[in-house]
Amino acid sequence: MNDAKNRTLTLKKVFNAPVKLVWNAWIEPEHIVQWWAPEGMQINVLEHDFRVGGKWKYAMPMPDGNLFVSEGTYREIEPYKKIITSADFKPMTEGVELHVEFQEDGDTTHFTFSVVHATEEYCKQQEKMGFYNGWGSAFDRLDVLVNALNTQS
Repeated sequence: MNDAKNRTLTLKKVFNAPVKLVWNAWIEPEHIVQWWAPEGMQINVLEHDFRVGGKWKYAMPMPDGNLFVSEGTYREIEPYKKIITSADFKPMTEGVELHVEFQEDGDTTHFTFSVVHATEEYCKQQEKMGFYNGWGSAFDRLDVLVNALNTQS
């Protein structure tokens, strides 16, 4: 196995909301459907068993009639701090691991999202396919949702 840092793509973001709110937006299906897909697309939560060993599966209907399926198994959960899960995003990305970290800083949350790939080559390929734009767009939508939820509370 190549060195993990050379197989990892990472995005960081600061949310102007408490960690509990950002955490819940990440783990609750009624929130996931509002940000997981790109703008203008729909996401359906097919399975969501949020516990270590539990599985998650989301499907996004594509304009051509096919489904883009995201799924994985939770490997580690540390409430309000960390989630590690396997992940497949079929048909584009398979066999990766997501590391999602939440760090409370008063009324803000420092968020770190890393995807660990099997090889450096696969990591570079995924970066070229638009990793930063794709996930960056999703996290911008997550930011809008978190701000709206924060205003309501």
